Amino acid sequence: MVGAGNIEVVVFDILGTMVDEPGGLRAAIRDAVPASDESSVDELLTVWQQHVESEQRRIEVGSRPYANTEIIDHEAAHRVADRAGLTDPVAIERLATASQRLDPWDDTLAGLARLARRFPVLGLSNADRATLLRLNAYAGLRWHQVLSAEDTQAYKPAPEVYRLAVDAAGCPAERVLMVAAHAWDLRGAQAAGLRTAFVRRAVGDPPRGTDTFDWRSDSLDELATELTALQRS
Repeated sequence: MVGAGNIEVVVFDILGTMVDEPGGLRAAIRDAVPASDESSVDELLTVWQQHVESEQRRIEVGSRPYANTEIIDHEAAHRVADRAGLTDPVAIERLATASQRLDPWDDTLAGLARLARRFPVLGLSNADRATLLRLNAYAGLRWHQVLSAEDTQAYKPAPEVYRLAVDAAGCPAERVLMVAAHAWDLRGAQAAGLRTAFVRRAVGDPPRGTDTFDWRSDSLDELATELTALQRS
């Protein structure tokens, strides 16, 4: 395991890691379709998530030209509306911008602040620039710099997205730590030469038995404590 003294910059995934993306989307669907029960909300959330995942995958393999998350979220919102019989254009438009209004996890703000006192901290997200601007303001996320995959016209886990963070960090990739609740994201970072830290979230993608991440923590606070202790040793 690399020591924390070898880490110069910490990079965080945002959606799912720093903010509760599924919870925020569920709340937006409930607001848009108030007559829906929980089972229906879950079904509509699945419609949204499957569209986003399939379109990002199509872009990754080159079967669709790049489209940012604002465009894909609008498509997802219209799919949800079609399934739910929602026709109010104002409600559909508000649903389409749900990713701008996602709540942070309970430990996010304090954990981010602790780490920011010791390291430069970057956000690195698949979300488009305009969405990140509004989401960071809504959730109270305070970065030294935030980066959007939109600048590479690709989506994580494409290697060029992680290179964006390494270039911004201005140091070798092995001195950059990627923090995420998604094992697939950390595998992409690892392949690009970054160090990795998995933080457990209820909505994350857990590691496989074969994953060899540098740190595994149950919270950002725990990770901050571990990194601080190693940095002092």
